[in-house]
Amino acid sequence: MTSCINHVTDEHGIVTITLNRPEAANALSRQLLSELKELLHGLSFETAIRCIVITGAGEKAFCAGADLRERATMNVTEVKQTVALIGECITSIEKLPHPVIASINGAAFGGGLELALACDIRIAAQGAKMGLTETSLGIIPGAGGTQRLPRLIGIPKAKELIYTARRISAIEAQDIGLVNVAVPDRNLSSETMNLAKEIAKNAPIALQQAKKAINQGMQTDISTGMKIEELCYGVTIPTKDRLEGLQAFKEKRQPVYKGE
Repeated sequence: MTSCINHVTDEHGIVTITLNRPEAANALSRQLLSELKELLHGLSFETAIRCIVITGAGEKAFCAGADLRERATMNVTEVKQTVALIGECITSIEKLPHPVIASINGAAFGGGLELALACDIRIAAQGAKMGLTETSLGIIPGAGGTQRLPRLIGIPKAKELIYTARRISAIEAQDIGLVNVAVPDRNLSSETMNLAKEIAKNAPIALQQAKKAINQGMQTDISTGMKIEELCYGVTIPTKDRLEGLQAFKEKRQPVYKGE
């Protein structure tokens, strides 16, 4: 059976995960979800990882969302189980300790966009289209879309996009803050890797604690958020990487961080 998920790790500690069902617009089949869930669980414990990139195979789609052909063969119980599995996988992405970049190479609809929303940063090819299109199918976003999109772009605009099931361009997505940047299609891979390398050169423990402070702090009031930041900062103080950063600054050289 052909794998639905490919992943490679380069010399910089950057892991690239590719959704590998181009013949089905990289839709979220049960096999793909099971493979992705297993991979994410393993990666969550990998201390050598500096950054993770998620993209889709082919040039047409990042991820078209749920596999509707497969869904049509399911009974109600199976549908509920699959929807829960999609939510679990997407939440697992958000919970990864490492910085995660969604490299949106093509269409990202429904669960596909929800997957991208769970990443820390989104870079899109200018030719990509995206949207939470569930209401046009008689359902609602069920893998965090109704929660993550309003937090990202604001409640009124999120309601507009969800209520209309509108598909928008990468340029419009950039304008409203849904993606960080839209780049020419031919430059997507290089721009994604340039950003990943820029992140990967920094201290991994500091990156992980910064992510934790932001994600947890944004769910609470600012006073509590400041306390979370204080605790996360405290984790970095006894690290060898902090001392390496200071020494490298003193010696006017690039630091060599080891995640220790």
